[in-house]
Amino acid sequence: MCRLIAVSSDTPQSPMIAMRALDVMQEGHDGSGVGLFLSDLTGPFQELKGVPILSGIFTNAGLKRLDQFMKDVGFMTKYKMAIKVPKIPPPGVFKRDIYLIRAYEYPETWEELSESEIQHRLMLIRLQLRHMGEEKEDMIVFSFWPDVIMIKEIGDPLTVAEYLQLDRPELQARVIMAQGRQNTNYAINLYACHPFFIQGVATMTNGENTAFVPIWEFLMSRGFPGYVGYQSDSEVFTHILHFTLTRLGLGIQTYKHVITPLQDEDLDHHPNGRFLKHLKHTCRRLIIDGPNCVIGCLPDKTLFLVQDRKKLRPGVVGGKPGLYAISSEMCGLDAAIPDRDKSKDFQPMYLDTAFIRPDRQEVKICRQTEELPLPH
Repeated sequence: MCRLIAVSSDTPQSPMIAMRALDVMQEGHDGSGVGLFLSDLTGPFQELKGVPILSGIFTNAGLKRLDQFMKDVGFMTKYKMAIKVPKIPPPGVFKRDIYLIRAYEYPETWEELSESEIQHRLMLIRLQLRHMGEEKEDMIVFSFWPDVIMIKEIGDPLTVAEYLQLDRPELQARVIMAQGRQNTNYAINLYACHPFFIQGVATMTNGENTAFVPIWEFLMSRGFPGYVGYQSDSEVFTHILHFTLTRLGLGIQTYKHVITPLQDEDLDHHPNGRFLKHLKHTCRRLIIDGPNCVIGCLPDKTLFLVQDRKKLRPGVVGGKPGLYAISSEMCGLDAAIPDRDKSKDFQPMYLDTAFIRPDRQEVKICRQTEELPLPH
């Protein structure tokens, strides 16, 4: 099993709050990798919220190819953050040339584009860069999106964090998600490391998605270019959420009805029963088969936690106004927010979706048996 931690805070936090929480849960990951998602950024990125930030790992030759490509498509560097590391990495960590975090100015030709078209083009550029990197093994691109930084590396989470000096003030953020991997693939691939991201949506999972093949086939049949990759069977959870929000136009309360719909006899008595039966039938190939615990972040910075029907993977949410965390173990939550009121901690069951809105005032719970706020 992997270990997960997500933090939402009014006060900017260092990624180290998540790395230390992963460290106390280290019996649940094997040091084969760590993934970090940062959003609602502060510091030098506070003034750059509208411009895309490229995050990835590059060889020196790959960086030259990147620079030429970005110049050709009209992007100019607006800000870059150098991550300088010792020449010799610690045991278990790969030697890399460049960890890149760079913000770009949009091309002048994009000024008249709609927001949806900009988002689509940003995704296509990320995919093109990923494809270029896979061809020559000189680029690994995790994200190209406003107000998002992603860092992934092979090795023990705390060791990687100290090696990359993630405690630097430039990386403080109000939303942090991190995963300590347990390798379940034959080869370690950083694209298989959670969290996964697409167009403002990020998720990470502790579990095993045994329904991967029909889900993958359904997503691939949608004709959407972003539904690719799948070095991990858990990446489909991100894409199902993206599909729910952008293609179906539904909210986070409905996500659970897509991945783990109610039984037909329960839907007979549900306030939205007719709609949910139609949704269940239409999206039946997106139904998951766990066990899975999914933690994610929406474009508006809402964090959420859901379990599948088997409820065999732990998950807990707790905190205090202004600071909340979601963890795959209680000890991780204790490490992140030790001074909270523990009597208010909540462990969702299979019908629940727990979420923390951007105002960070409370943990909200919705159950699948409740009426949904459906669009008209």
